[in-house]
Amino acid sequence: MTAELIYEVDGHIAILTLNRPQKLNSVTPDMAKAIEAAIAEINASDTIRCVIVTGAGERSFCAGSDIKTLDDYKTPWEFRNRGDYCDAIRLCLKPTIAAVNGYAFGGGLETAMSCDIRLATPNAQFAAPEIKLGWIGGGGMAAGLVHSLGASNAAMMILTGDPIDAPKALQWGLVSELVESENLMARARELATTIASRAPIAAETAKLNLRAAHTMPYEKAVEYERDLQTICFATEDAYEGRAAFKEKRQAIFKRR
Repeated sequence: MTAELIYEVDGHIAILTLNRPQKLNSVTPDMAKAIEAAIAEINASDTIRCVIVTGAGERSFCAGSDIKTLDDYKTPWEFRNRGDYCDAIRLCLKPTIAAVNGYAFGGGLETAMSCDIRLATPNAQFAAPEIKLGWIGGGGMAAGLVHSLGASNAAMMILTGDPIDAPKALQWGLVSELVESENLMARARELATTIASRAPIAAETAKLNLRAAHTMPYEKAVEYERDLQTICFATEDAYEGRAAFKEKRQAIFKRR
């Protein structure tokens, strides 16, 4: 790991904090590698059930890749094949919550969109500014914005590069809730605790199902959902859930 990423585990919840507040939590290659390593550890864990991603300080969630490091790549092909932190977060098997506390620009916006649920402070801003620098996003920018905002709003953000504020992000469906800065992490923890209390295999399967709903034709997505439901139904946790319901008690899920 690196000091540029704080990785904490509190019970069933993992917290990843991008830790370069003096640089608006822009991501360096070392930080990207640390995110990949943390996600690999989280995926291998039987105890971690939900992940919160946030940024250190009060100004920025993440300002994307540190532009000063981009010229360190010897060729465009080396840049193309670098380890991508947004890919790493999308590969997380556990449900993820972005707690957006300020700027979410470029790769920072893609990082937030790579999470399953997004909370934001009222001062948060969201932008796809790459066009102002001569390129476009490469971490799922267009796909994420089109799915979240619709084609016209996505085009407005990508083609102008201009930011939108938190109320507009809420109106457009980019975030689920606006939470005051002093309450953001408490709300993220509350939501993570709720998700972590659910059957973990079902939660992980639901995450797969939600992604399939975006990428598959409707009938195929329904068929896939039914297959996933059958897999969940056969788990020990599903038997426990049914038994707890019959016995009018709290279910104890073990990710089995």
